Amino acid sequence: MRVALTFDDLLSRARSLPRGGRRAILGIAGGPGAGKSTLAGHLVRKLNGSGEPWAVHVPMDGFHLADAELDRLGRRDRKGAPDTFDAAGYAALLERLREEAYDDDVYAPGFERTLEQPLAGAVPVPAAARLVVTEGNYLLLDTGAWARVRPQLDEVWFCALDEEERLRRLIARHVEFGKSREEAVAWVERSDRRNAELVASTRARADLVVPASALPGASRPAGRAGLAAAD
Repeated sequence: MRVALTFDDLLSRARSLPRGGRRAILGIAGGPGAGKSTLAGHLVRKLNGSGEPWAVHVPMDGFHLADAELDRLGRRDRKGAPDTFDAAGYAALLERLREEAYDDDVYAPGFERTLEQPLAGAVPVPAAARLVVTEGNYLLLDTGAWARVRPQLDEVWFCALDEEERLRRLIARHVEFGKSREEAVAWVERSDRRNAELVASTRARADLVVPASALPGASRPAGRAGLAAAD
């Protein structure tokens, strides 16, 4: 009988990725609301414990284009689609984080959930950090500048949350951060659903599919105030 994957299994697997003193980068992919940032956050906290930051969470969502630029490009109503991110900038950051010379700290952008805007220099990656955990929708996309992302990642895991639960959490998150329920449902139907279908088509490229049973808090709506990545 096959034993079900657990969070402890994921923790052990993540801990084993850095080898020979080299920094490793773990990617966590999945659709909007699938639990990516929740899993990344739990992994990093457990791996670090109370000591110095051995692992760091660097969200892809820090590379969202600002609303002003989305307005200029006419893409504001599709925020969250692949072409509303600086994919080349994200790939370049991952390339930098993989460099063998770790003499300096690196500062990555974060994403402010309340403002729904990226924040430059918000996530410090200490020179001593051995594992970077990055998460986002499009880590496995193989078109355009996104194709430069996967080669920088030692492994990519795909969060496979039940679709009904994923939608419930996603709507709840939109409501928590300012939308009415009607607005949240409309946004999910118009934009998030299309993006989720694209992300689902990349699942086969992942090294590991993480079932809902191994995801922390999979049965609870997602939502975090302040600086955070979107699930």
